[in-house]
Amino acid sequence: MSGDTARLEAALGHRFRDPQLLRQALTHRSFGLPHNERLEFLGDSILNAAVARLLFDTFPALSEGELSRLRASLVKKETLAELAQDLNLSVHLRLGEGEVRSGGHQRPSILADTLEALFAAICLDSDYAEASRAVARLVGPRIAAINPLTHGKDSKTRLQEWLQARRHGLPQYSIVNQQGEAHDQHFVVECRISELNLTTRGDGASRRAAEQAAATLALDSLPEGRSSK
Repeated sequence: MSGDTARLEAALGHRFRDPQLLRQALTHRSFGLPHNERLEFLGDSILNAAVARLLFDTFPALSEGELSRLRASLVKKETLAELAQDLNLSVHLRLGEGEVRSGGHQRPSILADTLEALFAAICLDSDYAEASRAVARLVGPRIAAINPLTHGKDSKTRLQEWLQARRHGLPQYSIVNQQGEAHDQHFVVECRISELNLTTRGDGASRRAAEQAAATLALDSLPEGRSSK
């Protein structure tokens, strides 16, 4: 483990009384025992409960289904990995040599799992309320920026809805480039909307991520502009 953990603790809003809990939360199973998988299990539940309460309090008019959709968008792997990157979490990870060589420090699944483990470690070091405050500290700004009418719908869904509302045909997605080994692939996908003579390209670590990126660019390029975010 490297880096200044005091800065990490400050960003989380919690100073560990038991440094071993922090150390375990940052330890991937490839490094050895004790690792963070059990903490990840607990942290997942803490995160879901804390985000659910934040959304419940912030959006009193939304239905159960709408709240569930918002929560899913906030606790998914991609969002958690972005939050972990904001914390510069990668410099603190304890990984085995194989994971280090294969780029594990930047792998979204590892970053997301580690963040969940950190929430559990805070809970065990203090209590659920303290862990919930850490969740609010990180996720709160994203919730404050939410437009509940569109947030939680991915770019492909919003693009499809925009086109259908105007009786246009659906976009066509195709892979134009694919590189890398199975554990570290890179895709470039083209999104084509023939009726609008519009073509965009997006890239990502999976075909789905690349399609979403291409759809986002298409939304930004629509004749009326991207109406909502």
